[in-house]
Amino acid sequence: MANLKSAMDSAFWDQNISTPQTLEGTAKSVPGESFPVDGARASRALRIQQLSLLRNGFPLGIIPSLSPPLQKELGSFSLQSLLLRPSTSNWWLGIIGQFRPKKLISAIKTELQSADELELSVFRDAAKHFLDKALYSIALATQLSLSPSSSLLWSTERQGERKGYRNKFKLYHQLPDHDITLDAAWPELFMDHKGKYWEVPESISLDVSSLPSDSGLLYHFGIHRNSGHPQAFNALGGEAPSALMPGFCAKAAFSYEKSKDFWRRKETKEDVFVKTNKGSFFRPSYDVCLKEPHAAISGIIGGTCAAWFGGRKNSASAKSQGEGDIPTTINKRSPLNVDLFGSVCYTFQHGQFRKLYGDLTRVDTRLDICSLPSFAKRIFKSSSVSSADNSLSSPRLNLIFQQQVAGPIVVRVDSKFLLDSKSGERGPHIEDLIYSLSYSLRLLHSGKVVAWYSPKRKEGMIELRLFEF
Repeated sequence: MANLKSAMDSAFWDQNISTPQTLEGTAKSVPGESFPVDGARASRALRIQQLSLLRNGFPLGIIPSLSPPLQKELGSFSLQSLLLRPSTSNWWLGIIGQFRPKKLISAIKTELQSADELELSVFRDAAKHFLDKALYSIALATQLSLSPSSSLLWSTERQGERKGYRNKFKLYHQLPDHDITLDAAWPELFMDHKGKYWEVPESISLDVSSLPSDSGLLYHFGIHRNSGHPQAFNALGGEAPSALMPGFCAKAAFSYEKSKDFWRRKETKEDVFVKTNKGSFFRPSYDVCLKEPHAAISGIIGGTCAAWFGGRKNSASAKSQGEGDIPTTINKRSPLNVDLFGSVCYTFQHGQFRKLYGDLTRVDTRLDICSLPSFAKRIFKSSSVSSADNSLSSPRLNLIFQQQVAGPIVVRVDSKFLLDSKSGERGPHIEDLIYSLSYSLRLLHSGKVVAWYSPKRKEGMIELRLFEF
């Protein structure tokens, strides 16, 4: 069913969103904002691991993607490839290269059309356009397994049209019932609920989260530090989210999740082993997470508590100095904040996703309330709801529709509706939409190659996703 854990993950700085804006293929969601659609959540596999497998199915191992660049003449279309991936039993290193062909093609076309005769000098001048650094981007990443339960990841990338490098460091350790993660990035890329990107000069997080249990109780706590003022990544100006402003934050969250089946058809031996005139043969589902038709309802409720320290003095100093892209007013951020959230989801699935046609139709409907106190205040005292609370006080309705096209190919639409007024008009309106086409890989049990496109962000990419449900 739809990922209810997003409700708690959205309160922290470690929730990854898929994006082709970085060669790593991810950005962080802004904590404390509305929950992202499930189709936007990043793959569990690292981008280099994805490309290592995806290149086997693409000509010359080149994977296309779409992302608006800083310089419009470069074009949104880009090509990525895994250039190198040496490895040992507990270590690997990978290099990703990216090329944007539009500016090069346009420049060469102009060069040839403006020439009176096709002489050697014309081709020499055209060849110089290949040396334009803005066309190329490169990323290097390496991972070292310190033990069976610990790993260290470091990556750096340089985008041709931008200055400087993007560096990331991650230390992961798994305990029997908890995950411990140390994340550091300079700078870190965040995406807000409007689809706008923000770059924070330095971001450091230490998180401890519990693993899913039969009781349905989950908790997550951590500390986070932002340094430097967030800058708009592709757009100019605007008010940066308060959660990205400089300061130190300690946050804890808990949630309780419960699900109930109205009905469920369990998988049987007759489903897996099909008898024919030529004997029996093995026919598993294309995705083990989609093998049982059912109708179910699930819900999650939880709370967060955050304490902020510092940052106000730096904001006032930056304001007085008139730095670019700094909000004209200091963000009002409460030093202590307590909140409650909740989601309820209904899932209906027809088919077992093992036949060639007509064996999967699935609909997930999820209602999210990001802030229960703000929602209650809006209902009973609508006039007292501030503009800052307005976004979180409005419920969201997420709809996920999946339909098998043929064999392992599935078309999917993720949509999110804001149940609030827009431009003075009452009623729900769409806030986010993602189209995707996936090809499930039986050998991975619950793995698939996904090609998605976001009209809101004008972005699209091809990913390998594992155990998405």
